[in-house]
Amino acid sequence: MQHATSAYARVAQASQPPRELEAMVLMKAAARLQAVRDAWDARQGELDEALSYNRKLWTILVSSATGEENPLPPPLKQNLANLGVFVFRHTIALMGAPSPERLGILIDINRELAAGLRGQAPA
Repeated sequence: MQHATSAYARVAQASQPPRELEAMVLMKAAARLQAVRDAWDARQGELDEALSYNRKLWTILVSSATGEENPLPPPLKQNLANLGVFVFRHTIALMGAPSPERLGILIDINRELAAGLRGQAPA
């Protein structure tokens, strides 16, 4: 059953438009960070893994968005690069001084960007 579920999920993802896929992985990263934040005492040990997932995601997003082949306008590319730098710096700071309150900004950034990719108004 697990194998069939995984296969279905891969096919469903492959048929999604790129923006929707990006929004989905941003929301997945936000959910992982939120889970750690919500149960800090019980799940603090999962922080590094959640931050690593988020950092890898942002590395891919920034690389893709700022590449020469990407048709985005230069100002938007620059804004995404700047946001990526902020996410990376905040992640490093959070790893040095972990606290559940400081996770909120990363969660919010991911959710807001996902909403924008989906064409939704910010929450």
